Amino acid sequence: NMDNGRDGAPLEQRLCAYGVDYHDAMRRFDGNEALYRRLAGKFADDPHFPALERALAANDTETALREAHSLKGVAGNLSFRALYTHACAITDALRAGDADAARARMPPARAAYDDALSAARELAPA
Repeated sequence: NMDNGRDGAPLEQRLCAYGVDYHDAMRRFDGNEALYRRLAGKFADDPHFPALERALAANDTETALREAHSLKGVAGNLSFRALYTHACAITDALRAGDADAARARMPPARAAYDDALSAARELAPA
């Protein structure tokens, strides 16, 4: 039941390239692919990453911590593994009061976020 996309690769493989663990997602969602697609497809509207970027740029570490923690929850629930890993590291750094370490992690986090957005577009129900 894996659909083949434009490049002929199965969905699971395409998502893996975007840092998404589809197998884990199906376990988490009890095999309900329609529900997963609906929720993952909405990720494009999730405000936490842009809010995290703004908060760090403004030196508002309290808001940044809140946004990083929220992003970690959303990414974890959707099995967006790569983004989750960065969100965890940024949350830990901010919790430890190390805003510089959090900022240093943002470029790879932004790349993982962009990949997560691509995955969300793949998953969005037609």
